[in-house]
Amino acid sequence: MKNFLARTWKFSKRLFLALFISQFAYIIILKWMNPPVTLTQLGSFISGNGLKRDYVSADKISPNAGLAVIASEDQLFPDHNGFDWKSIQKAIEKNKKKRNRIAGASSISQQVAKNVFLWQSRNWLRKGLEIYFTFMIEWIWGKERILEVYLNVIEMGRGIFGIEAAARYYFEKTAAQLSKREAAMIASSLPNPTRYTVKPLSRFVAARYPWVITQMNNLDGDDDIKKILPGKKKKDLPPQ
Repeated sequence: MKNFLARTWKFSKRLFLALFISQFAYIIILKWMNPPVTLTQLGSFISGNGLKRDYVSADKISPNAGLAVIASEDQLFPDHNGFDWKSIQKAIEKNKKKRNRIAGASSISQQVAKNVFLWQSRNWLRKGLEIYFTFMIEWIWGKERILEVYLNVIEMGRGIFGIEAAARYYFEKTAAQLSKREAAMIASSLPNPTRYTVKPLSRFVAARYPWVITQMNNLDGDDDIKKILPGKKKKDLPPQ
């Protein structure tokens, strides 16, 4: 029995070490390469929602797209270490008051960690892994790469993943050509892109995207944000 336990413990340590090295290597590889597929994308395909995606490099994405998702999802993205602690605390307090509703406060970094490396669920195991991967990509990738991956892998409609696929499906143009208004409309759907649709235009997106445009205008002069935006320089932004 002792020999069996010893062998099991030895095997477990080796397995853990192999898994740790593998995931660490994968994180490093993805600093330069796009993820081949994510569990969320696979789930969409298997469930019959389809899989429309077309990864593009940062220089082929309008800065309007990056500014829109920051304005809509995570305005402190350039400044935090992967976690917006004030928003997290607000979400915790809100969930205590309204237990039948779950408010989220995931940063862009957390959403990338969840969508690239993990699965969609709400449990402590996945949340713990999300914290780990968020710290790792903040450390290894940096803000520009995190934003680029976010814009390529996040679901932006039923079976539509990434800003290039969304731009082509909704507006029949490339991600590089998105105007401020179009980018704001896509970003406004992100809280629940399968429910809050851009095409046809849902009431939620119609009501929210003017607010996103206002926030984009407020953030437009922020030097920390301008440094990490994809695409061309600010003077070359597509028109509104």
